[in-house]
Amino acid sequence: MADPDQAQASVEQKESEEELKERLEREHGELLEELRSLIPGAEVLFGFLLAIRFTGQFGDLGDTQRYVYYITLLSTATALVFFLAPAAYHRIRFRAGDKESMVSKGNREAIAGSASISIAFTGVLYLVTDLTFGTTQAILVAAVFFALIAWRWWAIALYRTWQDQQQAPSSHG
Repeated sequence: MADPDQAQASVEQKESEEELKERLEREHGELLEELRSLIPGAEVLFGFLLAIRFTGQFGDLGDTQRYVYYITLLSTATALVFFLAPAAYHRIRFRAGDKESMVSKGNREAIAGSASISIAFTGVLYLVTDLTFGTTQAILVAAVFFALIAWRWWAIALYRTWQDQQQAPSSHG
């Protein structure tokens, strides 16, 4: 006869493994859904940046504007690489049983992609403002816009993480 304690432990382990699999599937689905909302915007921006290079007015850009343009183009391309990487990784590692690694890697890539696209958005605003109003206004708009991104995309989440860490020790004490 089998030991009842061992049988119970085996059932609990299987339930725990199923809960982990379900959580990882949910987290993976959430990650892919978030990336699906980011990718089209980055693709449109990338296409726009490629297209404007071949307009007649591109030749009128000053050296600083060309550098900002190129950094913006590279940042957009980099963001797309990061945003698309989880799907490519998933296709190659499909059914390999390393969903936890896939979710962790995808999360890091989504964060890196958001950093890259924030530079691209800031660069586009700088260029448009510089061409429309001048360099001083462009610098001001770019700085304020980047501060807005940093606040809304990262600072609030990092602050909440810090708060959670500060509260964690006191809840155990």
